[in-house]
Amino acid sequence: MADESLIAKIFPRLEESQLHRLVEYSKLLGEWNEKINLISRKDIQNVIDRHIIPSLSISAVESFTRGEDVLDIGTGGGLPGIPLAIVCRETRFTLMDSVGKKIIAVNDMVKRLNLQNVKTINIRAEDFFDRFDKIVGRAVTNLADFLKYSKKLLKPNGKIFYLKGGDYTNDLGLPNVWNSYNVAEITGIRELEDKVILEIFQNA
Repeated sequence: MADESLIAKIFPRLEESQLHRLVEYSKLLGEWNEKINLISRKDIQNVIDRHIIPSLSISAVESFTRGEDVLDIGTGGGLPGIPLAIVCRETRFTLMDSVGKKIIAVNDMVKRLNLQNVKTINIRAEDFFDRFDKIVGRAVTNLADFLKYSKKLLKPNGKIFYLKGGDYTNDLGLPNVWNSYNVAEITGIRELEDKVILEIFQNA
């Protein structure tokens, strides 16, 4: 299958079962996207290379290890949380969104993918108070606003990995933005030149 081959080429350490699950997730995402708007309709034919592979790129710059708790804020249709949970099976992922119908969709996909390391929560980040080792997010809002309500959910010495597109030069001047990674350089997909992963750390 072409989609599996593309993922395997970029992430050669993935097992065949993980590749199958990633492709199955892309199909489920397309199925649900016909019912509710989870990703741009124009992107649905390119969901592997425009959405799933960029999400997986976070695992190329950071290890998600056994026993860690990771929060995906504003998960929408499960991005980047579901792809990361598929490839990081020993890490616990909590997928959060304030929109109930999106969480219904994510719950269905998590169940059909049989992901035992994922739970979901329908709440606004501002109203949530648990702490996590790491937080991930994907173009939820502008980075400054995202940090306002995400940093209180991060354990001391925790990290945030924020995937976004477009110009990010102003974001690099924000406090605690530690590093940036170009997704095109990670994946070799030139069309992803506009996407970047920003790494933000939390002081003890």
